[in-house]
Amino acid sequence: MSTAAAAEITPDLVSEHGLSAEEYERICAILEREPNLTELGVFSVMWSEHCSYKSSRVWLKDFPTEGPHVICGPGENAGVVDIGDGQAVIFKMESHNHPSFIEPYQGAATGVGGIMRDVFTMGARPVALMNALRFGRPEHEKTRHLVSGVVSGIGGYGNCVGVPTVGGEVNFDASYDGNILVNAMCVGLADTDKIFYAVAGGPGKPVIYVGSKTGRDGIHGATMASAEFDDSSDEKRPTVQVGDPFTEKLLIEACLELMAEDAIIGIQDMGAAGLTSSSVEMAGKSGVGIDLDLDHVPCREENMTAYEMLLSESQERMLMVLRPGREDVARKIFEKWDLDFAVIGETTDTGRLVVRHQGRIEADMPVQAVSNEAPQYRRPWNEPARPEPLGPDEVPAPASASAALKSLIGSAHLCSRRWVWEQYDHMVMADTVVRPGGDAGVVRVHGTRKALAITTDVTPRYVGADPFEGGKQAVAEAWRNLTASGARPLAITDCLNFGNPERPEIMGQFVGAVKGMSEACETLKFPVVSGNVSFYNETNGQGILPTPAVGGVGLIDDVATRATAGFKPEDETLLLVGAEHGHLGQSLYARALCDITHGAPPPVDLATERGNGDFVRQLITDGTVNTVHDCSDGGLYVAVAEMALASGRGADIQPGESGLVDHAVLFGEDQARYVIACPADKADEILSNAGESGVTVRIVGSVGGARLTVDGQDPISLEELRTAHEEWLPRYMSGG
Repeated sequence: MSTAAAAEITPDLVSEHGLSAEEYERICAILEREPNLTELGVFSVMWSEHCSYKSSRVWLKDFPTEGPHVICGPGENAGVVDIGDGQAVIFKMESHNHPSFIEPYQGAATGVGGIMRDVFTMGARPVALMNALRFGRPEHEKTRHLVSGVVSGIGGYGNCVGVPTVGGEVNFDASYDGNILVNAMCVGLADTDKIFYAVAGGPGKPVIYVGSKTGRDGIHGATMASAEFDDSSDEKRPTVQVGDPFTEKLLIEACLELMAEDAIIGIQDMGAAGLTSSSVEMAGKSGVGIDLDLDHVPCREENMTAYEMLLSESQERMLMVLRPGREDVARKIFEKWDLDFAVIGETTDTGRLVVRHQGRIEADMPVQAVSNEAPQYRRPWNEPARPEPLGPDEVPAPASASAALKSLIGSAHLCSRRWVWEQYDHMVMADTVVRPGGDAGVVRVHGTRKALAITTDVTPRYVGADPFEGGKQAVAEAWRNLTASGARPLAITDCLNFGNPERPEIMGQFVGAVKGMSEACETLKFPVVSGNVSFYNETNGQGILPTPAVGGVGLIDDVATRATAGFKPEDETLLLVGAEHGHLGQSLYARALCDITHGAPPPVDLATERGNGDFVRQLITDGTVNTVHDCSDGGLYVAVAEMALASGRGADIQPGESGLVDHAVLFGEDQARYVIACPADKADEILSNAGESGVTVRIVGSVGGARLTVDGQDPISLEELRTAHEEWLPRYMSGG
């Protein structure tokens, strides 16, 4: 074979490509010879952790992925769920952690662009974006710079494309000092009879490149995302892609226009591993070969090699397989939108990837081996020790509950994220019904009375203490937040962020979290339809808190029956749905105010979650209540304070006669709980119905006034609370 890739393949070069000696031997056996440099590059990205899931696939099989509404589960660009009336919601969440730490603006921006392409690739118009962001300690020297760059990148890309960002999470913790997390989620809508998949069809079909030109940015991005950082991480900046949101907008419109022409057999985003992954994965799914002629690839830089073109992760590019004879129709559409269009190859019956450049064969490899035969590892793992519960009496009471509330709600943990979401256009497209800051973002299904509720959730400190319970809780909280908005939870996507899987303690965290999530998904009938695994999130051997982020989507049949957290009329009665145990282990109160970091997280009773949630959702659907808030971080007192701040109306909380100490009632983080407000004359009816349904509910206070009190005592004004809540983040970001 004649080849321009004549570099000597040394053990050091193999290692630089992220391949072990055993994996290299396996490649040589498959090829029955040594690979050249281009082939080594192709194997390295396709067999990387990021692309092949070689350390996680054996465990991901435990996830429940089917359900009565699921059209397409994991394995495609995004998950697809039927929402009735011939419509489907298509969604996915992915990580862009390593690029965002190295170059925060472009890393976050291209994360948004990439997740949108995963969705519109399948025929959906993106209608909402979410993000889940984790940063290091506020006092760390890099944190302010990283927050600024990431938020600017997300806003800059999403705003320009014209898709609303309707919610998300922002957390700070020392474990993310050397490795932040940027998880992006996109939700789109499509007709159920116009969904497109990443398949190549049979042989003899034209392979088409569309979008932006190829450059040298992002080469080895997938490999970089499959390794931990060290002190030289800044040197990896060339592996970060550069995005152009205006081109992305053109690409969305051009692809959707062509999709209406019955010209596309299959379509795939050129994401991680670029042209290599898109071509090999499409051919692999269809059992065909693929021949590529790189002389026809549109390039924006001179003298690019086959290696560079195949591994580039330049943004805003797609690969298509068209019906023969439809090339001119497609070309006219993409030229109209001022995008590159090129026929760069053809599907074959050889079962091989053959790459030509400048008259030479640069690669000749079996497609199935590259795409589907990456090694799968059952890594050694240690069962995490499960901590003992922390009794309420083991945590000291505050001198003043209201002062403790002010400290929590005005801290980095619970302060308002308004500074973040006001940089995002959350109203573009005019279908946003519930803006950022609530339990879930809500967007109307355009032209209908239906709406989608969307949330992202995980409590990493719970997962760090007990991965199994923490994994359960991440799913349960997403289910609860959708329920609190009045939505029927449909399915989840996930982004499983962990440290180095080659360390048994890290692999044990992963296994425990997946088992917990699986159990919760099964019990709550909340299947996993898409997702992403991000390993090697650590620097110099210091891993992040295990962070299996969950993105949930639910359906509101009539948007008029939605619920929000803010109090409505004065004099309503506050009810607490769910049993009180005063669980302070791993609570924000214990950790942030008492510096107590040991103890088990709150246990999650999934049957109770299901019963309590179904009860609350029925109250919302029936129109009995329209003020509901999930009770989570900070417990009851924080939940009521957030409801008060959302409305400008105060409340009085009654700790009750549970036998628990007051601070455990106020700040305990027991699960499966909601705070609801209802007219006083409806409270008895709700209590009676709860008793018949086996759901624990008690009156916990009343709405009114301009301050918060506990049994009429220890007052704090909403003005004082609001100042503490709203000022922390703007002051921090201004350097104050």
